[in-house]
Amino acid sequence: MSLLPQERRTWILEQLSQDEKIDIDQLAERLNVSAMTIRRDLSTLEEEEKIIRTFGGAVLNKPLIHETPFLTKEGKYSKQKRQIAQRAVEFVQDHSTILLDSGTTNLEIARLLKNRKNLTVITNDIKIAVELMDSEVKIIVAGGELQNNVGALFGPLTEQILKNINVDLFFLGAHAIHLDAGITVPTFEKASIKKLMIEAAETTWLVADSSKFDQKAFTKVCDLPGIDGWITDDGLAAEDEEKLKEHLRVVTAEVGEAT
Repeated sequence: MSLLPQERRTWILEQLSQDEKIDIDQLAERLNVSAMTIRRDLSTLEEEEKIIRTFGGAVLNKPLIHETPFLTKEGKYSKQKRQIAQRAVEFVQDHSTILLDSGTTNLEIARLLKNRKNLTVITNDIKIAVELMDSEVKIIVAGGELQNNVGALFGPLTEQILKNINVDLFFLGAHAIHLDAGITVPTFEKASIKKLMIEAAETTWLVADSSKFDQKAFTKVCDLPGIDGWITDDGLAAEDEEKLKEHLRVVTAEVGEAT
């Protein structure tokens, strides 16, 4: 294969979009050029902020996922979130204690639990608490510092409550999910809260739409085998779903049936 420098760099980027990682020696062999030529190509792409150099290769320079205000994310993937919630509540048994993480998918779960009885729900999300306020569900709010524009509670007071409870089931929200990086969130404070929630629960289900997959945020909550399973929509590629199933159970909500 004989390519001009710009063509070679475009080809490298295309390979990275498919394989996520590339190796200098393998690229040199496939493109029939020297390893030094590939290193120069990678240096140019790194200067253009398109890749990140690694030992012996490179990865795409994907931006980290940051915190999103509630009003911004409420309308995104709403159909998927509603159907994920429908599948999630199938795991909720009467007389159980449920821990609902902050976030819009868990808010959809709360809306479906409003007509249930003999349930206790603990949450660190004020919008979820308000949603359940006029129901027969017993609500415990893990109070703390309020994250403005998001509605989540965090900090030492929230952590103190979570350290002293045990629950049957935890529905975990996530900003980003990755095969290697695991479940990640934008801040240490959020990661700390979610870790304590996982520790408090007998069973933990991740509830997140498929757009969160193959993304990374700033700090880790846990590796994928650290939870029991992931309830998501049908937007995952078949190959990705098979890889995920090597680490945890995957339950798929058929969004085509959502209304």
